[in-house]
Amino acid sequence: MLIKRAADIAHSEITPKSTYLNRRAFLAGLPAAFLGARALTAGTKLPNVTKSPYSTSEKINSFNDVSTYNNYYEFGTDKNEPSVYAKGFKTSPWTVSVEGLCAKPRKFSIEEIMALAPLEERIYRHRCVERWSIVVPWIGYSLSTLLKQVEPTSKATFVAFETFFDRKQMPHAAGLDFPYVEGLRMDEAMHPLTLLTVGMYEETLPPQDGAPVRMILPWKYGFKSVKSIVRIKLVSSVPPTSWNKQASNEYGFYSNVNPKVDHPRWSQAQERRLGELRMRPTLLFNGYGDQVASLYNGMDLKKYY
Repeated sequence: MLIKRAADIAHSEITPKSTYLNRRAFLAGLPAAFLGARALTAGTKLPNVTKSPYSTSEKINSFNDVSTYNNYYEFGTDKNEPSVYAKGFKTSPWTVSVEGLCAKPRKFSIEEIMALAPLEERIYRHRCVERWSIVVPWIGYSLSTLLKQVEPTSKATFVAFETFFDRKQMPHAAGLDFPYVEGLRMDEAMHPLTLLTVGMYEETLPPQDGAPVRMILPWKYGFKSVKSIVRIKLVSSVPPTSWNKQASNEYGFYSNVNPKVDHPRWSQAQERRLGELRMRPTLLFNGYGDQVASLYNGMDLKKYY
């Protein structure tokens, strides 16, 4: 190991004390599994997770509900297939490239993402376009924390996301052009409800639920909450999105939960909570209107669906 004398070390090479202390404190709280080659094995307990004021008080769905009924076309198009076909999906090592219209583009390892901010549990309602919904204790922090690290320029008005795709690991992928891509307007991406998610139910994410890092946008339909992210790009125009490319008349860019905008093949006025038989009214913005409605002032939400 090369050891430098103090006189040989440039000031720019010295880690700031605050960074060192924060990282050391984080690592001290991690279980041993995080420090080895199997750092992000699914089901690893996440320590020191705080409760969030953004949480709903609604009854949480069971872990079995959320981990065995999934939309993840890279691992099959039937709801039960991802939990079977995603077994063995390799999520370590993992990096996320944040690039585009920013002053400090860089790649973040998943360990750096985990250590960037305190993790908090947010119990969010989550609504799928197919009329079913769930309530999940997701774990992460606001995406804005990550984006601020790269210093977006004034020209960055949208954020594009790209997910991992490898035909060798995902031989059952079907139904869409891959890799899966999504996008947000910059103010949506910077909203505190927009959650960069690394876990659920006090543990790291299972592969079928988007390991090792995904988005959760509780006021939008579930397909906007991209899984297994590998690239985030800051751009100046509306980025392409996978379901909009597949069927633009059915899936708009914004995809806000709106009971008054029907899918062409079914009504969105009602929903069924996973594990329940009864139907319940669909809420505008999935019930998060007090927090996010101002983002869309003056917009025709039927036109910009």
